[in-house]
Amino acid sequence: MPNLAKSKRVVFTVFSLGFLCYNQIASATITVPLRSKKGMVVSAHPLASETGVAILRKGGNALDAAVATTLAISVVEPFSAGIGGGGFLLMRSQKTGEIKALDFRERAPLKATRKMYLDDAGKVRPNASINGYLAVATPGTIAGMYEVHRRYGKLPWNEVVKPAIALAKDGFVLSQKPTWRSMQVQETRKPIILSNSAAREIFTRNGEFYQHGERLVQRDLARTLAEIAQNPQSFYIGNIARAIADDMAKNGGLITLADLKAYKPIWLNPVCGNFRQAKICSMPPPSSGGVLLLQMLNIIGDTDLKSWGWHHPNALHLFTEAMKIAYSDRSQYLGDPDFVKIPLQALISPAYSKKRRAEIDLHRATPSTQVKPIAPEILQRFGKAEIPQRVYANRYESPETSHINVVDEERNAVSLTFTVNYGFGSGVVASGTGILLNNEMDDFAAAPGVPNVFGLVGSEANAIAPRKTPLSSMTPTIITENERLRMVVGAPGGSTIITQVLQVILNVLEYNMNVGAAVSVPRIHHQWLPDELRVEPWGLDALTLQDLRRRGHNIKETNPWGNINAIVVTKEGDLEGAADPRGEGIPKSK
Repeated sequence: MPNLAKSKRVVFTVFSLGFLCYNQIASATITVPLRSKKGMVVSAHPLASETGVAILRKGGNALDAAVATTLAISVVEPFSAGIGGGGFLLMRSQKTGEIKALDFRERAPLKATRKMYLDDAGKVRPNASINGYLAVATPGTIAGMYEVHRRYGKLPWNEVVKPAIALAKDGFVLSQKPTWRSMQVQETRKPIILSNSAAREIFTRNGEFYQHGERLVQRDLARTLAEIAQNPQSFYIGNIARAIADDMAKNGGLITLADLKAYKPIWLNPVCGNFRQAKICSMPPPSSGGVLLLQMLNIIGDTDLKSWGWHHPNALHLFTEAMKIAYSDRSQYLGDPDFVKIPLQALISPAYSKKRRAEIDLHRATPSTQVKPIAPEILQRFGKAEIPQRVYANRYESPETSHINVVDEERNAVSLTFTVNYGFGSGVVASGTGILLNNEMDDFAAAPGVPNVFGLVGSEANAIAPRKTPLSSMTPTIITENERLRMVVGAPGGSTIITQVLQVILNVLEYNMNVGAAVSVPRIHHQWLPDELRVEPWGLDALTLQDLRRRGHNIKETNPWGNINAIVVTKEGDLEGAADPRGEGIPKSK
């Protein structure tokens, strides 16, 4: 099979897919999928994808490749994700069919308080949860990667860390073709990077970011990774931990040695549901991704979308109204299940979604002010509010994000999303370590009803508390059909992650697109508040936009968003992988 990744993008000035409603025509870039009978890695960066595949070629399994790819992304995509952040992992064993979830998300420091970002008048202080040392939550990436590797990896730990060390020590050439996303992040986050001496020294020269085509070397990070390769616990109880804690203490941060020592990744049961012939499994709370994904799929239910066609106004209207309902429930009920009772089974109940579906007027948009989270006493009819069992890992032996999909030759699968939150995280590099630290505290509700940097609104369920995990939108997802692996998918993109995953799943399962088309075609997004339907400027034709406006939708054309990728198992049993043409990622095969 030829390596189509070398010709990953085929540009159609005009494209038309036969199954598209109204013979939709637009200018776009459609990704040509890579097909292989062997293992495959898809990530947001070519060097990271190649790192993962190299590990597969050395005899590593999907977990080895996922860890190596994650650490490589931490070097080559610092504005999105890294070892100073955290995330979520979903894995499936081909031998047993079991799907497991690992939470290695960041946690609030022990000194965190619910009013830490409020001024004396009770108002949220601008950017206090976004920029600088006070925005940093306890990182979990290294704890998570070591935990999953020691349980399920095949190759030695230092072997899977080695490629990331080389990328940091020897450097890598910044892409000659920057994405709109990376350019925007550099422009908006330059002031905060320049304000931190360690970050400024690594990422800039004479006050400007390194330019595309130049080599970025990160020697401090290389030394840190080399120490992690020998002793991963150093990040939490050793030299690295002391360096992070000392830098925090000198600069008004909250993270201490006690925070780092107490950090543990957590094994969870995924949330699963059925859609058509498929079983959809995704991430449970403290991510909202799986719950909202299943809720929206349940609301769509058995609607005959094919009879309307792809991107028919009726389908787009239904998707939008389902998004509003799901995101409104998110604002009220979802948070860290160690701190709040979550009506999990009720929210993903088909009976509950059927009730909410009945509220949708298929001819008129319901204003967001009239879309309310359902009353708790009504929701209880569909399932009890309970705290899902969370099993702490045994430690004596954790719009910017990145997503990785891996399937090995045996068809073991990993879907992993991790982040430093906003672009370049907090803008803080822990002195002497090269570790760019997250600003994950912004994912808490600084005050009820006050939106975060992604515009998401929260309530008491997502209030700040010591050692609490902030609510996430990350949606790593694994899909099976007839107990066989069908699809592995996930995305970055803040609040848009869940709706990206929803639409790519529908593109593959319902509209029979190949995975390249599925991740490429235009998308929509609504998150309840603000009351606007986001569309890509090239995405919908004038007649469709006119129809949606007539129904009462407030259309907002925005720059393209997201950077989703996926691997699909075809009917022939081959792997078919693709990365979003909005980014620079590619699939690589063994």
